[in-house]
Amino acid sequence: MRKKIIYFITKANWGGAQKYVFDLASEMTGRDDYEVLVAYGKPFGELSKKLKETGIQTIKIEGLERDVNLFSEFKVAKNLWKVLKEEKPDIIHLNSPKIGGLGAFLGRLANIDRIIYTAHGWTFNEKRPLWQIILIKYFSWVTILLSHKTIVLAKKEYKQVIDWFFVNDKKLVQIYNGIKPIYFLNKEEAENKLTKILDDDLVVGTITELHKNKGLKYGIKAFKKLVRRNNKLKFIIIGEGEEREYLEKKIKKYDLENNVYLVGEIENASQYLKAFDIFLLPSIKEGFPFVLLEAGLAKLPVIATEVGGIPELISDGENGILIGEKEEDEIEDALEKLIKDENLRNKLSENLYTKVKEKFSFETMVENTKDLY
Repeated sequence: MRKKIIYFITKANWGGAQKYVFDLASEMTGRDDYEVLVAYGKPFGELSKKLKETGIQTIKIEGLERDVNLFSEFKVAKNLWKVLKEEKPDIIHLNSPKIGGLGAFLGRLANIDRIIYTAHGWTFNEKRPLWQIILIKYFSWVTILLSHKTIVLAKKEYKQVIDWFFVNDKKLVQIYNGIKPIYFLNKEEAENKLTKILDDDLVVGTITELHKNKGLKYGIKAFKKLVRRNNKLKFIIIGEGEEREYLEKKIKKYDLENNVYLVGEIENASQYLKAFDIFLLPSIKEGFPFVLLEAGLAKLPVIATEVGGIPELISDGENGILIGEKEEDEIEDALEKLIKDENLRNKLSENLYTKVKEKFSFETMVENTKDLY
């Protein structure tokens, strides 16, 4: 008998959590023993488009969005309850904190056989007022208790909660993200399709949501200092989000309009990675960023902050460079080092490629996740 799975995620744009949902839903759809649906809220974007193109059944949950609004949450709960009662899933797999807590609570009320929650980075690791951190930790704890199993993507985040009251290895499991092979455009083709302004410049790039958690303003500040010494440098940022206007103002303020480019959200963005010479991820908060696995497969040297599960992938000086969060001086120094030393770039990128290929298999991730169903 086929089991029905509904994957829930708050936003249907594109990021690591959305790719995770898309890859799992696509894989399970191809198996005879599962019926798959994906339910999501606003904003609608590349995830919703890809799901429809793949033929996976989708459900829009009216009122569901990232920001918390007490008045609209009752409507979201009502709509979510309606989905659970009408679809009668055997399994719900929740992604993102907001839909995680609400979904786990309603899933228990609806007597769902299996409730799985994937924590794509603990929200309480964000820089917030103490009262907010305490509240978020409480709701994270409740979500873990209400879920039959919680997946964390990094060992560090496993250790952060395993000693909480009533949390143990029967409730919690660590499963790394796994990556499928990617078709990359070659450097010249990627550059031409991405933008016409690169010429022979050295290109630093990133693929990320334009959100304050991604620390892009610190990367832009570092770039301001580098450009004073070398105006041929370019910083290409692929992605969209709520911080666009703020970042545009920073770029203009620093007179970087000819060096830093916000190119927006691009479909299948990972195929353009070879347009970059260096990949930069200056995040303030992460779980286990999928984009670094993609950068590894593209054989790019990586500079990333030492947050979340990143140090479990990047070993400083061996297969990348780790920097402190919010430290534009460290970003500047790391970029300068790689810009000047092509041999170091080659060494770091080859070592990261080898590690990604050997230790982060998509098949392993899928099988470990399927065992929880």
